[in-house]
Amino acid sequence: MKAVTWQGKRKVSVDTVPDPTIEKPTDAVIRVTTTNICGSDLHLYEVLGAFMNQGDILGHEPMGIVEEVGSEVTNLAVGDRVVVPFQISCGSCYMCNSSLYTQCETTQVREQGMGAAIFGYSNLYGAVPGGQAQYLRIPQAQNTHIKVPVGPDDSRFVYLSDVLPTAWQAVDYAGIPDGGSVTVLGLGPIGDMAARIAAHKGYRVIAVDRVPERLQRLADRGIEVLNLDDHGKNLGDAIRDRTDGRGTDSVIDAVGMEAHGSPVSKLAHDITGLLPDAIAGPFMQKAGVDRLSAFYSAIDIVRRGGTISLIGVYGGMADPIPMLTLFDKQIQLRMGQANVKKWVNDIMPLLTDDDPLGVDDFATHVLPLDQAPHAYEIFQKKQDGAVKVLLKP
Repeated sequence: MKAVTWQGKRKVSVDTVPDPTIEKPTDAVIRVTTTNICGSDLHLYEVLGAFMNQGDILGHEPMGIVEEVGSEVTNLAVGDRVVVPFQISCGSCYMCNSSLYTQCETTQVREQGMGAAIFGYSNLYGAVPGGQAQYLRIPQAQNTHIKVPVGPDDSRFVYLSDVLPTAWQAVDYAGIPDGGSVTVLGLGPIGDMAARIAAHKGYRVIAVDRVPERLQRLADRGIEVLNLDDHGKNLGDAIRDRTDGRGTDSVIDAVGMEAHGSPVSKLAHDITGLLPDAIAGPFMQKAGVDRLSAFYSAIDIVRRGGTISLIGVYGGMADPIPMLTLFDKQIQLRMGQANVKKWVNDIMPLLTDDDPLGVDDFATHVLPLDQAPHAYEIFQKKQDGAVKVLLKP
């Protein structure tokens, strides 16, 4: 089969690799019909390369048709149409029964001290072959699937793999009070969708980015936007000016480790990228290497007693955190990978003909799988208006 493989920093290729097979009775194999590039994939493309191996298959946002089912998977059949959550979870352990699927005790990557295994996401999360491919093996398939109606159009449902539940959790974790306000920092796929969900729920949303096309997407939906380049270090003041001097009730940081405006941490990123993997991996796990300007902005912007929801990925183990300010402002902080299946029942009713969240035209690019190297490049460089890229195997 054809698959998108990691070949080094800022280098992916589409190669012929062996077809996946049933390895355990809890497996299933699907024929992938649509698979996405996630903003988190760019961390592998750039910063987290120390945890990748040449030839690793990328991707964790696929959907497709079931081709084969293991003997212990009784709730799937050949021909079923499924979306695949990005994390692999058994559905029956203590953590899964608590709806903490990202912490599944059956698939935790204990040798790395990490939570549930994730498709196509480095040695840190189990080095499981990913879904940017023609076929995908699904471990723990009895739970690691979402059945959706059979039909010709994937765009209604493919975002259930990551974008929709991650954005939904970001809004839920933000703890926005009734009639309250939220600033969304970063309008990539997750920030964009989080702003749409928050607005749909009736909250006041102030959406912040520096890419004009991304700002325009939300402005066209009637959402209040701010261009970071127009305010810079005065962003907090600009938002306080719009909120009676307080700041918004909540802030969603949808940027994560690769924020602009952190020159010292950018240097740490660059140095890490130059180190041999045997050194860079431990360095990443013990050093403060995140570019934290978005997080610092969130702390500044949120009102006293408010909540910050961190949904952008961070990777440093010793990042400098301003504990005095967090404590003094009495800020609540929630974070973590999205527990995908926890939110599906809330989201599914919105995937209707009315399309209140605009999923039908959410993708900016739909490309064949063999154009994945080009797709990664334009997404990483924010070129050609790339916000969300769907690949068709």
